[in-house]
Amino acid sequence: PSSRALATMALRRRRCWCLLLTLLSQGLPQGQADSGTEEYLKRQHSLMKPYQGVGASGSGTHWDLLGNTMVTSHFIRLTPDLQSKQGAIWNRVACLMQDWEVQVHFKVHGMGKKNLNGDGFAIWYTKDRMQAGTVFGSIDPFSGLGIFMDTYPNEEKQQETKKRRYSSTNQRIFPYISAMVNNGSLSYDHSRDGRPTAIGGCTALVRNLDHDTFVVTRYLKRRLTVMINIEGKNEWKDCIDLPGVRLPLGYYFGVSSATGDLTDNHDIISVKVYELTVERTAEEQKEDEVLVPSVDNLRLQDDDPDYEPMSGVTLFFIVFFSLVGLMVLAVIGIIAFQKWQEQSRKRFY
Repeated sequence: PSSRALATMALRRRRCWCLLLTLLSQGLPQGQADSGTEEYLKRQHSLMKPYQGVGASGSGTHWDLLGNTMVTSHFIRLTPDLQSKQGAIWNRVACLMQDWEVQVHFKVHGMGKKNLNGDGFAIWYTKDRMQAGTVFGSIDPFSGLGIFMDTYPNEEKQQETKKRRYSSTNQRIFPYISAMVNNGSLSYDHSRDGRPTAIGGCTALVRNLDHDTFVVTRYLKRRLTVMINIEGKNEWKDCIDLPGVRLPLGYYFGVSSATGDLTDNHDIISVKVYELTVERTAEEQKEDEVLVPSVDNLRLQDDDPDYEPMSGVTLFFIVFFSLVGLMVLAVIGIIAFQKWQEQSRKRFY
């Protein structure tokens, strides 16, 4: 079987373990888990080969292209491996599903060496669509949900120039996936890789791999789950799992990307969106309609994070060379003073 078929089988096993087993479908429910969850492929929100009509005007297509996006027979390239490029694909149909799942098959590759590539791509569920901007090629601020596949450690490089580094508990290893829920009042801090507004994340080493790579975003009963399948083992691993996420109906799905001084090819092979149907209690059915994106009991990270304290050896050398420098300055001062005295005596003879 193909790698995509194996990845799908692995995702099914993962859902079974989580009591959320659902079977891939072609518009009809294929199965039901013990939890009462069913899954339907929604073609009006999905994007798959042969990408017929993508970006064309008319009612027969459901996706628009933005920026430098290029459609081929095998993938949709959001950005080429060139500097200062932006691209995006946006679904034209507003999502009216209460619970859903987005599975993105992607590939990130390029000529740049490790940490000399960028910038990554973002998966969106937002109020506004087709607006270019500074957040991986999309608008800032935004209203909704953003899942960021960030391939370049901007903040880490800045801290290196300042001779500082994060403590081991706060350090990120890139590429890194993070998520942000925004009501339109927050700005994504690209210089800090979105750290101040992130609601969760994990390391995802996705560049220049020979096998297929996938990321799944699931929104079920106001719980946000992100899983990755990137190791070629057809195994899904948890990345983000957060309850109390509130997202309104009527927003749009999209994927965007951008390059700056550093570059990469950012390719999308498919976007598959599923509607999830699940049994709800009477209390859950009475929940108020969500009007503004939010996260219950959200605690954003401090603006001044913890940094790794200097080691004893580092402190010793700093003190040692400081004393040596002071001694050298003192010797120079003494010599200069003696010469000044000699010149002063000569004036009296």
